Amino acid sequence: MKIAAYRVFLKVHQATTRTYVGASSNPSLSTPRSEAANLGMNADEFRKAAHAAIEEIIQYNQDVASGTLPVLPNIKPGYLRPQLPAAAPQHPQSWQDIQPDIAKSIVPGLTHWQSPNFMAFFPACSTYPSILGEMYSSAFTAPAFNWLCSPACTELETIVLDWLADALHLPKDFRSDSPGGGGGVIQGSASEAIVTVMVAARERYLNRRADAKGLPDPSPEREEWIATLRPKLVALSSDQAHSSTAKGAIIAGTYHRTVETTWQDDLAVQPDALESTIKKCIEDGREPYYITLSYGTTSTCAQDPLHLLAPILQKYPDIWVHVDAAYAGTALVCPEYANASTSASPSNSNGTIPTPEGLPTNGTEQPPPNPPPPTQPPLPSPTGLLPTGPAVWSHADSFNTNLHKWLLVSFDASLLYIRSRHALTSALSITPAYLQNKHTDSGLVTDYRDWQIPLGRRFRALKIWFVVRSYGVEGLRAHIRRTVRVGQRLEALVRQSEDGRALFEVLSKPAFGLTCFRVRPGAVPRQLLAQGGVVEGPGESVETENTMDGSPFGTVEQQDGEEEGQAEKAKAQPTETATAENLANKFSKQVVETINDGGQLFLTSSSTHGKTFIRVVSGNANAGEEFVSKAFEMVVTTTREVLRQAVKESRG
Repeated sequence: MKIAAYRVFLKVHQATTRTYVGASSNPSLSTPRSEAANLGMNADEFRKAAHAAIEEIIQYNQDVASGTLPVLPNIKPGYLRPQLPAAAPQHPQSWQDIQPDIAKSIVPGLTHWQSPNFMAFFPACSTYPSILGEMYSSAFTAPAFNWLCSPACTELETIVLDWLADALHLPKDFRSDSPGGGGGVIQGSASEAIVTVMVAARERYLNRRADAKGLPDPSPEREEWIATLRPKLVALSSDQAHSSTAKGAIIAGTYHRTVETTWQDDLAVQPDALESTIKKCIEDGREPYYITLSYGTTSTCAQDPLHLLAPILQKYPDIWVHVDAAYAGTALVCPEYANASTSASPSNSNGTIPTPEGLPTNGTEQPPPNPPPPTQPPLPSPTGLLPTGPAVWSHADSFNTNLHKWLLVSFDASLLYIRSRHALTSALSITPAYLQNKHTDSGLVTDYRDWQIPLGRRFRALKIWFVVRSYGVEGLRAHIRRTVRVGQRLEALVRQSEDGRALFEVLSKPAFGLTCFRVRPGAVPRQLLAQGGVVEGPGESVETENTMDGSPFGTVEQQDGEEEGQAEKAKAQPTETATAENLANKFSKQVVETINDGGQLFLTSSSTHGKTFIRVVSGNANAGEEFVSKAFEMVVTTTREVLRQAVKESRG
């Protein structure tokens, strides 16, 4: 939404305020100050304060979008307490006294998630339509735990989630009007969604087992038998899955076991590993009842191949299958992601990695000569995708994605879709006398309190409604495609620039705009290796004559050779190889920490299966290729400095 249009909206809203039912017929917009209003802020004061606050929010967003503000605050823990009084004020304060403290005390302690230089974790978007939704939600302030509390809250949520189920190309089973009784609900986060469905999965499993045993429901015998079975339950997930599954198992009171992955399989769960894990749990006297499969893991955006795992899971129909697509799931709004097939190519449309203008290329990486200028930016081709679409997701009992990460809605807006609402509501529904009403009793309405752990809930559907209408589905797709293109720019720099090839290696298939890379073991200075040795691993040799910016650092170049001979080289110097691996991990983490200490750029590192790496993803509304290019320059400069400093310190 344009800023000018936003300001026009404020004027129109002010002019039409009196059209609401119950508004004063007095032509003056002034509101008499009641005794209650003397205790806070009246309508006139709110109007002035709101205009001042909105102008400040607009200015803040413009400053952040420019990329000139440090993305990380330059403060120390506990910075805020000395700036605030030791106790709450005893008497009212005016907004003129309150507002300056935002700029003085709060903004200096913020990490600016909307900065184009924020490339850590995953994005957390905020846009003007979403802010407007939050404003109205606060004005209506309806807890909305059942339909009667505010029918519009419930009904808009149902409609908007059906819209998005279609926009994301999810199975019809996830719509509210599906014959099987599915539907969607807004949760606060993917972690909340996971613990919610874990409770539902636990209760479904226990009751199915009790039914199979022929135990009457209800009965003391059934209750006692379930109590003895519950401690044997075990939840499963990949060793790459978000920690919320392990935490959810603690809350659900069950065991948790992980399915091992490997770099060779792109850190994705494989059918044989899943089946052996399930069988091992059963041999140990545990009963698997739930599994989290990931569509885009937190560390590397790995994708568990549900289309390959489904035949295994169908042997165990009582295991609840949940797809955690917290970040990457929103990309399904684009048909090229939603309808991916096994023929999806890990390259762009011409079969090469996209090469930014001005970067050196070689061999097959050359772009086609003189491509015709496109009338619009070409679609970024998804890379390394697994099959998706309704036929694949139909194997899942539940599916979750966060609009507040990548799809322009401010936190919190996590969509949870259930194939059978009965499994959820039967586990979570408790109706004391004070919640009973004829509408709920009729069975004709949805009470979302039975779809979540808390009772009350915010009117979050408004901001989603505003964003979807303001951007349209095509606008949402344009945002995803544009930021994927930004990620491809970074990937090309790492893979194809001279600095990138000399210093770094990409560890996993870049996907959904995320690139994971680390300092190459071969780029570790020779002086730092054990006994002054030189690392030579499979397909690598060290050119001792080369230097890096005048420093005596060996540069690794790929060499062709027989596999047998390469293996012998790797065995010949195990100490040096291990040292190079360890130092590559250490320096990769140190590069990130050094950059973050400067505050101008925010990155995160991660580690898995013996490798520590740098993660770069830029997906907010202010992301741009120019910013990832500058970020890459900073990573290169910092890496060289870290290596130089390490050599200097080794010399004493």
